[in-house]
Amino acid sequence: MQKCTYCNFASGVFPREMQQRYLERLLEELRGHVWQWKPETVYLGGGTPGSMAGEALERILAHVPGRPWAEATLEAAPGAIPAEAAGAWIECGINRVSLGVQSFVEDELRRTGRRHTAEGVARDVAMLREAGIGNINLDLIAGLPGQTEEGWRTSLEWIERLEPPHVSVYMLEVDEDSRLGRELLAGGGRFGAGAAPGEDRIADFYEQAAEFLERRGWRRYEISNFARPGFESRHNLKYWRMEPYAGFGADAHSFDGEWRTANTDDVRGYIELGPQPQRARADVPSERYLTGLRLMEGVDLRREDESRFGEAAARFEREGLLEREGARVRLTRRGVMLSNEVFEAFL
Repeated sequence: MQKCTYCNFASGVFPREMQQRYLERLLEELRGHVWQWKPETVYLGGGTPGSMAGEALERILAHVPGRPWAEATLEAAPGAIPAEAAGAWIECGINRVSLGVQSFVEDELRRTGRRHTAEGVARDVAMLREAGIGNINLDLIAGLPGQTEEGWRTSLEWIERLEPPHVSVYMLEVDEDSRLGRELLAGGGRFGAGAAPGEDRIADFYEQAAEFLERRGWRRYEISNFARPGFESRHNLKYWRMEPYAGFGADAHSFDGEWRTANTDDVRGYIELGPQPQRARADVPSERYLTGLRLMEGVDLRREDESRFGEAAARFEREGLLEREGARVRLTRRGVMLSNEVFEAFL
């Protein structure tokens, strides 16, 4: 197992003994949590939680009240899911699986360190459905090294063939938190950085995907997320609608409606010293627009916020980046592509 070159999450490859110690620390954090509400949704993400043994997964979820949850998602790496895994996941309460496919083109996958194949993803999807998990998300990334118009079209055609009810399309993030990002920023050629598409081409790929998916019945409900009706991610909608959530583990974040809490992102530090949470008061009005404008439904511009954000909203409406319907403001199609510009005005 290795860390993908584009990954900018707090993850890594650790020995099995260390994984066991991490599990025990995670269970300790869960046992010590005082639940203020009963969770409706659960999301196990970051790294490859799908590689956990069923027993370990059950030990974790046993400490989360509310089972059966309306939605319980597990992230998994495609091409490495044992046939018996899905049954164990269902027994633990999992009813949704997100596969980090990123691409269906072998050359693109190998440049980033991924080992699966398009046919392997198809087998995983079929196996999950046969076991009883039909709520499946597939991730794609626009901007991988070596990505071409033909290759991007191939990935989209595989999506159409497999018909997952949910698809996420992300544009490659270039930052210092990934090996590929650091190489791109340095102007180097390792990890395929020299073959990475430019920003304009990445934007074209994203727009092509949005048009392709929406024509075929996947509705874009958030900047990076498309779903068949009724299959929107209920868990992620809580983030974008500023509802409270509780996170556990290294680099996990929580929000209680007023305060944001972040655990240490140092896995070894988490194991040795515990979560070491850092708390900061949320700027709720500002964050409400930053998250709410990611949704295609938009967000209400409240009367009490007019003095702070009304001028910016009016300017973006004149420029065709926002549209208003009563108090509701939302990004236009053009605004989606220039969303960072809009978001900065609401910081």
